[in-house]
Amino acid sequence: MDLSSTWVRFKSFIGECVRVLKVTRKPDTFEFKTIVKVAGLGILVIGLLGFLFTMGKQIFFP
Repeated sequence: MDLSSTWVRFKSFIGECVRVLKVTRKPDTFEFKTIVKVAGLGILVIGLLGFLFTMGKQIFFP
């Protein structure tokens, strides 16, 4: 790979990053709290499933 094509790819990548940053916005308080609740609930559900599978494995396959 030569230097000019690497430079062009780098400039293109930076341009795409700038475009994405211009579109994004800071969430308001309600949206942030909703995201935190949903993410926390998902973490709890996955943790509970993992715990139950582990306990079931230890009980039924000692």
